This record gives sequence, C-alpha cells and structure tokens, in this order.
Amino acid sequence: MLNEFKAFIAKGNVMDMAVGIIIGAAFTAIVTSLVGDLINPIIGLFTGGVDFTNNYAVLSGEVAAGASLETARETGASIFAYGAFIMAVINFLIIAWVVFMLVKAVNRIKEAAETPVEPEPEAPKGPSEVDLLIEIRDALKAQ
Repeated sequence: MLNEFKAFIAKGNVMDMAVGIIIGAAFTAIVTSLVGDLINPIIGLFTGGVDFTNNYAVLSGEVAAGASLETARETGASIFAYGAFIMAVINFLIIAWVVFMLVKAVNRIKEAAETPVEPEPEAPKGPSEVDLLIEIRDALKAQ
C-alpha cells in the first residue's frame, strides 16, 4: 500500500498539480492586489469613486437610515445586499480581464521562445553521384 502511494505521488501529474495550486495561490494575491490597489482606484477616478458595496434593501427588521452594510448586518435585520453583489461581479470581470491579459502575454512570450529558427538555405550542390554516372554512361555510348 505504501509503495502504491509513493508511485501515485511520484507521478508527474500529481506534482504538476501541486505546484500549480501553490503558484495559483501566490498568483491570486498578486492579481487581487493589482485589481484592488491599482486598477480599482483608476476606475474610481473615472466613475467619481462610485462604490455600490453599501447599497442594500431592508427586507425585514429595523435599520437606521443611512447605515452602512456592516451596521445593517450587525442589527440582525434581513437585508438584500445587491450592492455587494454588483461590486463582486465588477471585481470578477476586472480580475478575469487582467488574468486573460497576463495569460495572453505569457503565451506570446512562450510562442516566441518556441519558434524554431529556420536554417539558412544551403548553397546549391554540384551534381549527385548518380547524375555523374549517368553523364559518364551517356558519354561512353556516344563514342
């Protein structure tokens, strides 16, 4: 049983998947920071700092007028937090676009590295051995 487990772990697919998960987790932090710290503030400049996170509707319970989403949740009221959902969708689309652009750039670099260099065309060679023998034979016949 132990040998089977060792063979399973030693397979390339399992190791590749483990490395992919670890790199993916680290990459998630980078993409989240890129979107949250760099892209969203730029978008906020153009949209006037619009943030839908605190938009919600009270379904039941008492919530003070103008209270934030967190305050409304703390009161125990039943709320419909449509603004948080809208912001999650917007952030997803931004993150998906950033990941798409990064993968596209990596693929372009990978293709450039894999493109084989075409060898220079060789200089024309003289007649082959068969051509020379045919020429000699024809010359001997002509005599």
